[in-house]
Amino acid sequence: MSLAVLYSRALAGIQAPLVTVETHIANGLPSFTIVGLPDTEVKESKDRVRAALQNAQFKIPAQRITVNLAPADLPKESGRFDLPIALGILAATGQIPSDKLDQYEWAGELALTGELRPIHGALAMTYNASQSGRSFVLPQQNAAEAALVNKATIYAAKSLLQICAHLSGHESLPVYQNPAANDMDTSGSAYPDLDEVKGQTHAKRALEIAAAGGHSLLMIGPPGTGKSMLAARFPGILPPMTEAEALESAAIQSLSQGSFNIDNWKKRPFRSPHHTASGIALVGGGSYPRPGEISLAMHGVLFLDELAEFDRKVLEVLREPLESGKITISRAARQAEFPAQFQLIAAMNPCPCGYLGHPSGKCHCTPDQIARYRGRISGPLLDRIDMQIEVPAVPQQELMKQQTTGEKSSTIRQRVEKAHQLQLNRQGKTNSRLSVKEIDQLCALDDASENLLKQAISRLNLSARAYHRILKVARTIADLASIEKINNQHIAEAIQYRRLDKQ
Repeated sequence: MSLAVLYSRALAGIQAPLVTVETHIANGLPSFTIVGLPDTEVKESKDRVRAALQNAQFKIPAQRITVNLAPADLPKESGRFDLPIALGILAATGQIPSDKLDQYEWAGELALTGELRPIHGALAMTYNASQSGRSFVLPQQNAAEAALVNKATIYAAKSLLQICAHLSGHESLPVYQNPAANDMDTSGSAYPDLDEVKGQTHAKRALEIAAAGGHSLLMIGPPGTGKSMLAARFPGILPPMTEAEALESAAIQSLSQGSFNIDNWKKRPFRSPHHTASGIALVGGGSYPRPGEISLAMHGVLFLDELAEFDRKVLEVLREPLESGKITISRAARQAEFPAQFQLIAAMNPCPCGYLGHPSGKCHCTPDQIARYRGRISGPLLDRIDMQIEVPAVPQQELMKQQTTGEKSSTIRQRVEKAHQLQLNRQGKTNSRLSVKEIDQLCALDDASENLLKQAISRLNLSARAYHRILKVARTIADLASIEKINNQHIAEAIQYRRLDKQ
């Protein structure tokens, strides 16, 4: 006798093959075999399942049991297969009815007592399961996370016995509701406020433009000028996340970190890896590929402090995802593609000692040392960073002021939201994602603006990529001013944000 129990495997909303757990019980010597590329955790499922069934007072057939995890060429990992395997055995032996099994998808790790333990990637699996129209049954500890998917029907269970009672019609599991997710603060008040940063008006303006258009930004300046403070406050001025963006971001975090903290629902992630991070940590990888920092920053911010201290080979892996918004990890046995639509904010010192241009005159670095230091960041990578600005030391009189006069993050965020919505209404995406064809259509220049840009290209020796990025930044500056046509003022300001092109 055999029975198939469906189990959906999802990867942050990316469609993946449906995994079918087939339990076959036949005459022969008693044995319990799991086939279909199971890893060690899955192979150990047979011992957990056997003990859980016995402690729940179910009968273990004294026959040969074969569990097939299909498709056979897809590696299976983690203890989430325990529950569907146990239900397959019970249904195949007639201890529970099997007529309702195809209405649900199942995932859960079993304790030896028959209780359900939490699993990894619950939100990612639920996100994919909601597309199939089936309900999802999973451990109670994962219910709040899974219920963030609006269209999903979630049943939370504490034990195998509860699920068997539900299938037998003795005591139905209630549909899980999570009203708390709708009451969370998504206004940006959870982040530090920009008005705490004294001075740096030019840098704050650059952050506003970057937030409105989704542009990448590099800040260059001596230590203690506020670069890290500015970056930490950047998420507070970003436009609010849509439901789809929040689900994609939460699903990738659930998959990588094991679970998603619902307190962070609809809050843009802010990832700040140390400069000793490896390439695999940054983009993902491993024998079983896992998302890296660029994917964990999905629809949020990736802040790379001390950019020049990162290994050059590590930084070079950012070139592809900055252009495409995705990363493909290839291994000998398999290939995985992860989304990577992040906003890069970076900071670095201007020279090895850090004090080039500082009023104190501390810097004694030679031009050759400065060139080698900045050469750690390749030209192709710099070319892909939309905006590059200087963050100078704050004047003493400005620093000693008791009260700041800068704008609050909430005020800046209102302008950013307005410009962001204008872009969505016009082209359905941010300006940073415009294609070359769309740039020609939406960033048309008048004669004065065109002449100014021609001079900049000639004097700064700009590449075609830098040319297009200047146009996209200028388009965002015009949107912030609610002006339909780009003029020479917008072009002039956009050129000023190509700091390193002037070196």
